[in-house]
Amino acid sequence: MSLKSGLRYTQIAFNGSIRQVRRILPQIRYDPRIIIEAGTPFVKREGMAGVRFIRRMWRGIVVADLKITDGAREEVMFAANAGATAVTVMGSSPIETLDIFCDTCARLNIYSQIDMLGVENPLRTIMKMRIPPDFVVIHKGRDEESNTRNIIRYKDIGKVRSKFETKISVAGGLTLDGVRSAFFNGADVAILNIVSASDPNEGLLESSNFRQLIPMILSEVGS
Repeated sequence: MSLKSGLRYTQIAFNGSIRQVRRILPQIRYDPRIIIEAGTPFVKREGMAGVRFIRRMWRGIVVADLKITDGAREEVMFAANAGATAVTVMGSSPIETLDIFCDTCARLNIYSQIDMLGVENPLRTIMKMRIPPDFVVIHKGRDEESNTRNIIRYKDIGKVRSKFETKISVAGGLTLDGVRSAFFNGADVAILNIVSASDPNEGLLESSNFRQLIPMILSEVGS
């Protein structure tokens, strides 16, 4: 599936188990503006079998949030063979890893996403690369959410856009109000985590009625 220019997207991240996906994903009606993510905890728990399970249930874009730090070629191939159409690498990885990652993604015709969690200057990182990624993820980490002084660095969106046409995703404890802020600040993709009632982090409660919730989110995404 290809992305449409000018269209905004919401990315729903599953961080639990296959059981969570089996229960919730059928409630999410297919829409080209929705991206489904196999989150890092989900992948660590379920492996590539979990990515394959999501692919069987979702015909749109599926992100494998592997947060690659080394061995990019092989790990991208793992995800692609499991049916992922996008993969993530950490922006703090060596430039050699980032270049191999983007080259491999391009060769396999899947989207390259660089997660800038902990990266002080995302633009500087991209400018060192041979080719830019398809996506840059401006990310306030889950562990950072407990620190009220830490904010999503929306200013980096404009800095990256001044040099590159890559799409910008925003993540960091987003709720419905956070989706509005992300798009207001120029993001192309707003990433929302599905969280349990005991999870201290913000997101979409797994007990929610997703048949009602998703249309509300899509009303912020626009058409």
